[in-house]
Amino acid sequence: MMKRIRVIIASASMLLLVLGIVGCTKVEYTQIEEPAYLRVFNNLNYVQTLDSKDDKVPFFCMLINPVVGVDGTLSEAEIVGDFLDKRDAYAPPYPSHIGSNNSVNNPEYPGKNNVLVGPILNGFDLSSWAQVPSGKLRVVFAYRPKNTIPFFQLEPHLRKDILIDTVINLDGREVYTLHLLQTDFVTKEHGVLLRQENFHKLSLSDSLVYVNFYNMSAKGFWQADATLKDDDYKLASFKSGIKDDMNVFLSLYEDQSKPSHIGATVPGFKGKYMTSVKRNTNLATVSPYVSFPLWAGSTADGIMTPMWQRFDFFVPGMDMTNNPFYAGEKNTGGNWAAVNCLQNGKVAVTSGDNGTLLPNLLVNIHSGKDNPKTFATVNTLEVVNGRIYLTTIQRKYAPPIY
Repeated sequence: MMKRIRVIIASASMLLLVLGIVGCTKVEYTQIEEPAYLRVFNNLNYVQTLDSKDDKVPFFCMLINPVVGVDGTLSEAEIVGDFLDKRDAYAPPYPSHIGSNNSVNNPEYPGKNNVLVGPILNGFDLSSWAQVPSGKLRVVFAYRPKNTIPFFQLEPHLRKDILIDTVINLDGREVYTLHLLQTDFVTKEHGVLLRQENFHKLSLSDSLVYVNFYNMSAKGFWQADATLKDDDYKLASFKSGIKDDMNVFLSLYEDQSKPSHIGATVPGFKGKYMTSVKRNTNLATVSPYVSFPLWAGSTADGIMTPMWQRFDFFVPGMDMTNNPFYAGEKNTGGNWAAVNCLQNGKVAVTSGDNGTLLPNLLVNIHSGKDNPKTFATVNTLEVVNGRIYLTTIQRKYAPPIY
């Protein structure tokens, strides 16, 4: 029986050109007329505790317009996103997973799948979005064993265990991001959230970096006992989650080449209020983008800047001036969490800092005669049950001149 999931879509409009990416081997593609563009993230994480030892591992096959037998066995589908694992902390501005042979596990869709993808639109690279048919689509997320056997080669009894079975409606030539989420931490309810993106339609400056924020954590997560949450030290102050209403503050630091210490802040950008964020797993409205100058740092020369960013999430009434927590404290009761965005997201600032790590929002790359050159980006930071994820979208840049 189809499980009813409420899916709400934020409206937007745009024109896209169809572009296919061809891999190293010959792939026969089916032309899609009036496609929509879809990217899918599995936001479900699991923690091994005595209370959760019998929970199913959230490892899925995503199927669009599947065929289901009378006995409930899934036998084929129009589009298959197999081996869908939990998402990576960083979704870079290019399809980095294609060609990876280390594992069949896929941190997103399309990810490693060799499929028709989106074009360059208004200067934005949409090659991390897959082309899918527009219109009404049936979407199924089916549990699968964590092995390397393709879904439709599994034994029939292993092709019946469905978590989500729902219908979404996609407009042609529009850009969507689909999130698989836990909606209630206590009851373990799940759902999907389909967001219709609008970054490609906005009038954005090349000299500003843009970012928006979401808290898609499950109801009751931050209130839950710490023993029920992931004890990964890399989560730092996000481990306990954040409260349902938070304010976000930005600090810009001058030089990411010296990560052993916090360093000097850019004048005017120490604990600057940016926006507020509310917990939400139902409404798919696009959050407004806020921005900061690409060339704010004192060493910026219009070509390259080593600047990096820190975002502090504070409960309303608290900010940088009255923060009662000390550096390095991880259990803040959901009142404070911080993320440092520098280098490749794997270099700590200090051993006592409480910020989790993500890559720099700025992209430094060889372009034209400059190596490197710094480019502004459009970014999304999403908090989900004690983790924070970064998605970066890059604009078109001139190819290197050697």
